[in-house]
Amino acid sequence: MNPFQELLQKTERSRQYLLSTPIIVRALKGDIDVQDYIAFLTQAYYHVRHTTPLLMAVGSRISMDQEWLREAVGEYIKEEMGHQEWVLNDIEAAGGDRIAVLNGTPSMATELMVSYAYDTIHRVNPLAFFGMVLVLEGTSIKLATRAADTIQKTLGLEQNAFSYLQSHGSLDIEHMDFLESLINRIEDADDKQSILHAANNFYYLYAEIFRTLEKNKARAA
Repeated sequence: MNPFQELLQKTERSRQYLLSTPIIVRALKGDIDVQDYIAFLTQAYYHVRHTTPLLMAVGSRISMDQEWLREAVGEYIKEEMGHQEWVLNDIEAAGGDRIAVLNGTPSMATELMVSYAYDTIHRVNPLAFFGMVLVLEGTSIKLATRAADTIQKTLGLEQNAFSYLQSHGSLDIEHMDFLESLINRIEDADDKQSILHAANNFYYLYAEIFRTLEKNKARAA
């Protein structure tokens, strides 16, 4: 078992906690409405817009003896730039209010996940951020394309309302290959433990974003 496979094994319980979130289960069955979808995209915007700044923070704090890793982060930054605009475009195409989202604020669950990402980079270990990469990219591979197809059929929205989900289904496969090669090159035990610890926490924090969506829907009913 290589280090990446070991990481997957040690985060499996946390991954299942996320995938069992009611709104994810409902979405994959087609039990979703347009407001559910816009609510998801809205919170996605509030964390996706931090991806590039977070990666920049990681790159700035990597030690000089890990220059290979800084270069890999630089390439990743190029690929992630502007993805928040895809989310805003999808919100607008689905009938949402782009300006309201831009002027709005994230849910507490989203804010906590983003805050934890910044904190763990600056206070604990910059490499711990790759625990967040595992959670977000890995979840996209499992769910994005499948969810986009189901949601589109259910809601009857145009193709241009799914650029974020559909692009990430295939794009994140490349990113996971990148992450696997990166994890397998990391030798320091403390770095590995930081990534594992962060990944388990990010699964919980990301799940709370979805659970908050479900709670808000119930309160609005």
